[in-house]
Amino acid sequence: MKVYFTEKQVADSGSFSPSASKPAQVVEAWLAAGFDIEIVRPGPVTRADFCLAHDAAYVKGVLSCTKNNGFGNTSREVADSLPYTTGSLVAAAKSAFKSGTVTVSPTSGFHHAGYGNGGGFCTFNGLIVAAQKLKNETTCGKVGILDLDNHFGNGTEDIIKKLKLDYIEHFSGGASYHKPKQAEPFLSMLPEMLRDKFRYCDIVIFQAGADPHIDDPLGGWLTTEQMAERDRIVFEVMKEMGIPVVWNLAGGYQVEKDGSIPKVLELHSNTMRICLEVHAKEEDKVA
Repeated sequence: MKVYFTEKQVADSGSFSPSASKPAQVVEAWLAAGFDIEIVRPGPVTRADFCLAHDAAYVKGVLSCTKNNGFGNTSREVADSLPYTTGSLVAAAKSAFKSGTVTVSPTSGFHHAGYGNGGGFCTFNGLIVAAQKLKNETTCGKVGILDLDNHFGNGTEDIIKKLKLDYIEHFSGGASYHKPKQAEPFLSMLPEMLRDKFRYCDIVIFQAGADPHIDDPLGGWLTTEQMAERDRIVFEVMKEMGIPVVWNLAGGYQVEKDGSIPKVLELHSNTMRICLEVHAKEEDKVA
């Protein structure tokens, strides 16, 4: 399975969130686990690409470090990493669409970024940039954004409405699901929701957030087993419908006192394991 990663997308955000630095740790964990993955080095997107989703003045200000990024600072290290973070998702999305299969972008920090602002550890909305690039540069018609991060993708919704992007189907679980008592109803409704909402999509971008985990300080409603079931449902239903998927990491904030994130890494590894298992089933069927 192709994983689109470069060290240039990694940065120290100077914040509580590990999102900007965790891609390298996640990929290292996946390689150490012996997962059958291929690392592909993506290139950066351009300033013009960011402007497919954002106000030009905002883009210029962030990249020139005169406007705050989504972490609330003007870090040059973060600014330099941003074109590669979105570049990873764009490259992975194009690859998934072209091959008709599943690819991975070990990235976070997208869905709270609106048309002219960032926030919530999100600076530029790579989800929208990727959708726009697919629409403009390939034969892709309808794009699905399946956001199962713990929090509502308000920035994504803002841009869709601002730019009238009627070719995007957007579902953000964080809009309605937050409590442990909702876990089983969520898992029960998920298969049919996916079949209904995304059946006409040519690709689905899946934010496989780790922050809904019950022990996450910014989440707290799905157990490890329930999160695994969430991922299995998504990958199996998308396979059933023949829809390519590109998935990314999104949130996850279980940080230990020493700054390490073993619990977050475990959750992201579980997603990869399940994805490979579902993918392997399809390969066995073809063989």
